[in-house]
Amino acid sequence: MSSILYRVGRFSFRHKWWVLVGWLAALVVVAGSVSALQPKFSQDFDLPGTDGGIAMEQMQEYFPQLSSQMEKPTTTVVVQADDGLAKHAEAIDALVGDLKKLDKAEPDTIVSPLAVAAAQPQLAATVIGDDGRVGLISVSQSVNMMDVDVELKNQLVDTLAEHRGDGLNVEAMGGVMSSMEPAGKAELIGFAIAFVVMIIAFGALVAAFIPLVTGLVGVGLTMMLVTLSAEVLSINQAATAIITMLGIAVCIDYSLFVVSRYRSEVNRGGAREDAAGRAVGTAGSAVVFAGLTVIIAVAALMVIGIPIITQMGLGAAVAILVAVCAALTFIPALLGAFGRFAFTPRIPWIKHAEEHPTADSLGVKFGRQLVKRPIPFVVAALAILIAAAIPMKGMQLGMDTTTDDQVAAQKLISKGFGEGVGGQLMVVLHTEEGTIDDAANTAVAEIQAMPGVESPQTLRWMGNGADLQNPNANANSAMITVTPISSPSSEETHDLVEKIRATSDAIGEKGAEIHVGGQTAILSDLSAKLDKALIPYLIVVVGLAFLIMIGVFRSILVPLIGTLGFIFSMIATFGITTAIFTDGAFGLIDHTKPLISFLPIFLIGVVFGLAMDYQVFLVTRMREEFMHGMSAKDAIVAGYRHGSRVVVSAAIIMISVFAAFMLSPDTTAKMMGFALAIAVFFDAFLVRMIIVPGVLAMLGERAWGLPQWLDKLVINFDIEGEKVRNRGLPAEGSSTLENPEPTPTGAA
Repeated sequence: MSSILYRVGRFSFRHKWWVLVGWLAALVVVAGSVSALQPKFSQDFDLPGTDGGIAMEQMQEYFPQLSSQMEKPTTTVVVQADDGLAKHAEAIDALVGDLKKLDKAEPDTIVSPLAVAAAQPQLAATVIGDDGRVGLISVSQSVNMMDVDVELKNQLVDTLAEHRGDGLNVEAMGGVMSSMEPAGKAELIGFAIAFVVMIIAFGALVAAFIPLVTGLVGVGLTMMLVTLSAEVLSINQAATAIITMLGIAVCIDYSLFVVSRYRSEVNRGGAREDAAGRAVGTAGSAVVFAGLTVIIAVAALMVIGIPIITQMGLGAAVAILVAVCAALTFIPALLGAFGRFAFTPRIPWIKHAEEHPTADSLGVKFGRQLVKRPIPFVVAALAILIAAAIPMKGMQLGMDTTTDDQVAAQKLISKGFGEGVGGQLMVVLHTEEGTIDDAANTAVAEIQAMPGVESPQTLRWMGNGADLQNPNANANSAMITVTPISSPSSEETHDLVEKIRATSDAIGEKGAEIHVGGQTAILSDLSAKLDKALIPYLIVVVGLAFLIMIGVFRSILVPLIGTLGFIFSMIATFGITTAIFTDGAFGLIDHTKPLISFLPIFLIGVVFGLAMDYQVFLVTRMREEFMHGMSAKDAIVAGYRHGSRVVVSAAIIMISVFAAFMLSPDTTAKMMGFALAIAVFFDAFLVRMIIVPGVLAMLGERAWGLPQWLDKLVINFDIEGEKVRNRGLPAEGSSTLENPEPTPTGAA
């Protein structure tokens, strides 16, 4: 493989303008397609094959008008007054008047809760609660939910602000409030920090720009491809934030490794095009296998069978693939375009920007101390991980995706109407044998007797009969809207969903089927499905990656140590994330909530792949030096000399990019950004930089090598690039191979 990659790097360097134009053409074509088609992302969770998914499919088939209405945004505006709403009737009427003037508003449906209660006393309890202190106003707008933009949200927010005050509190949730601000702030912060880190790493401005430009091109192409796929597939908007943050971090990281290696090869001598070939043939080999590990980890998420998880996984896999291709072709082409100016202007006050065969950097000094006394270092690192993991015992999983600007409305609604308002269950019944009357009446009676149902006496069923004035007549399908007392993500609501589904036998005796849908039920199904898939997924991903690592390191102990270290970093990540987001530790989060249900399984896939990246880039150099005759401990120090600076820089970049997404108002992006950032910190700095080298130092020569029978079966991937490390060098350059601190490969 190294020989092929050598030719790819050399070709890209020599034919730089063709390669750069090719990438630019790809960007233009994909961008043009996106502009012409204007694809839209989905806002809803869909779970085909589950009971909730079947219910939603039947709603669309048997209640098309209702399904069409549900596709429009309906925002719940909450009005609250401690002295009672009746004393603020005039102010509420003025609010309603302005709400009717909103763009795309359906004015006939926007009514004061006081007016509804006066005209239809039987509905008073549904719009006024907390003894007349809390009221609800539904604001429907005639636009598809997928077309809602932040301008509609801002218009509503401004209207609410104008009418808030003088004892009247006005908040909103759902509908257009779910619209997100355009992405950009988090990405810009991540890029800015990455640029600073790369300036320090390279000690030169132009070289620092090269990975940054690559990141922009790679992420831009990836996101446009994902957006374009939304034209033919239902892509949830929540998946895009994960793809963006991962794409930025990996693109910059892989570029950093190749550019660093190129500088080392230029210093060895020979033509620059050969140096580019050697850089891609050595560091590029590590990039390919590291990228392959991540792709396997995230693409395997599709076997779970959950659309949003599949979208995240495949989107992330595309991002990694683009990052690998950019590192192998776009980077050498850029290096060729800049030529001898690639590492100018130099910044003299930055020390050790270039590795030196004798000067001791901080990484070398640390490595020597580690191999000298590995046990205290390993014990200290493990102690930190175990301490961080302790809060994991209180970990809760759910799907509370309420953004911070909707929390106030949610609290008011909970106070006036219970926590279940806004998380209604849609119970759907259907029969192929006559009418649904008997089955629907039985279902209503069964549900009314269940604990946990809000206002059970008001439960009614609605049919799909042809007579719009009496839709229950001659209907073969029915729908019952059930409001739980408990919150959508609570265990009590999950139990209520299962109790309703347990009536299927009684309903079946009436010749009908019953299913429970709605976003609350679907998210409950999602959590249950993820719980079942977690362990099998972990086994499959770790197993496949473990086999790849055996081939990469040609050792059993090295992959085993790395995998066990990953498990420690994962439980520490779950623990500290639970402490901050669920327990409210350190006051970083104003509104605590359970961890997103798909966080553990997605985090395992992504972080395991990233962990193996650092394992590949750092430990391959240690193996190479050991195979070239160094003692086991000296080889570890050599690995630090040639890999620690770049690995630390890459980890800081990745942590910064992920952490920047905590500024997002989107709960999913915020939580995933923090969890990924802290996971990379634990794994890169504690596991890869301390625990793995420390245990290798304790094992000595026993850590390297395979049993003879297994050695014959494992393919030699030549990840260190042994076949190409001297191509294009002058004859006298070969003498550098006898230097006890050889030129870096793999991790440089």
